[in-house]
Amino acid sequence: MRKSGLKVAGGVVLLVAAAGLVWTVQRGPLSAGLAQAAKLPGASASAPLDFRADEVLRPVLMSLPQAIEFSGPLVAPHTAVLRAKASGTLLSLDVVEGARVRAGQLLGRIDMADLGSRIAERGANLESARATVLQAERGHASNERLAAQNFISATALDNSRATLDTARAALSAAQAALATTQVAQRDAVLVAPIAGIVAKRHVLPGEKVSVEQQVLTLVDLATLELAGNVGTHEVARLAPGMAVQVQVEGLAQPLAGQLARIAPAAEAGTRSIGVAVVVANPDERLRAGQYALARVVLPDGLQRLVVPLQAVGSTGGQSHVWLIANGLLLRRAVTLGRRDEAGGRVEVLAGLGAQDSLLAARFDNLREGAPARVLAAASAAASGAAPR
Repeated sequence: MRKSGLKVAGGVVLLVAAAGLVWTVQRGPLSAGLAQAAKLPGASASAPLDFRADEVLRPVLMSLPQAIEFSGPLVAPHTAVLRAKASGTLLSLDVVEGARVRAGQLLGRIDMADLGSRIAERGANLESARATVLQAERGHASNERLAAQNFISATALDNSRATLDTARAALSAAQAALATTQVAQRDAVLVAPIAGIVAKRHVLPGEKVSVEQQVLTLVDLATLELAGNVGTHEVARLAPGMAVQVQVEGLAQPLAGQLARIAPAAEAGTRSIGVAVVVANPDERLRAGQYALARVVLPDGLQRLVVPLQAVGSTGGQSHVWLIANGLLLRRAVTLGRRDEAGGRVEVLAGLGAQDSLLAARFDNLREGAPARVLAAASAAASGAAPR
């Protein structure tokens, strides 16, 4: 009986131990479930937002040069129009469009049919006037000898002197008439006034031309000018002599130019002022009429607090940036200053310090006060390389 009682007591102990083991096994998952429930949204703080190291930056101190840009066509300032100085038929025109000419080169000739006869006529008149002068001089010398011997009166001597003066005046007139006709003969020859390239022929051989009619247009391409317009609010920062970068259509690299002139007044009906930029073209690879963009860089002598443009957002007209401070996201209103659109940078005048850490770009659905952290570069690289 005693041995049976011991067996019963051992069975009870085993049952109690088994029940405790079951209670312990079931208690583990239940506690884990409660712990997971404690981590659900709303139960405690949400998980922090992770940002890579290259998505966070600090403002930098740097100068922020500005640039003034304007555009326009290239023009040739050294352009000459060859005009006819006499009327007649164009006998010849020895150059075509695109031909290169030298200054003083014979380019054509105008036929003046009556010019030769006029020159002969006026030459004969000149010889007649000279003969008349010689005769008047002899007569006057003879009258002076007679007057000295009192063979003629003083009145007769005065008349003789007047005749001589008249003959001499006629001789001068004949010389001037012949010189005028000879000038007209020279005008019948077309000569290049400058060295350059024939841009356009306005008449053809065989056509009638009149005085001052256009015959040829010559262009010197060694130096070109960009004719542009600048707003009245920007022109005060420009001055003749400034260096200019000129980007001509069709060329990969910009050319060096120089600001030559600024118009004294704005164009009527606009708020722009004309400017001219000189561009050297020694190899003549540029042509008049090409479109070009000019850029004048204005240096900056100040060190400014600068951030990328893409890091700045706007809400209701107020600019702001997102900071990470003490593990939290903060939206900070900022006041902006000078902009560099080409470089994608902007100056911050107020609202930001040099030691602040801000997001380098705009992110959607950010919430102020949300936890945030910056991943180390090695961790970011490892997470990026991990298999998904």
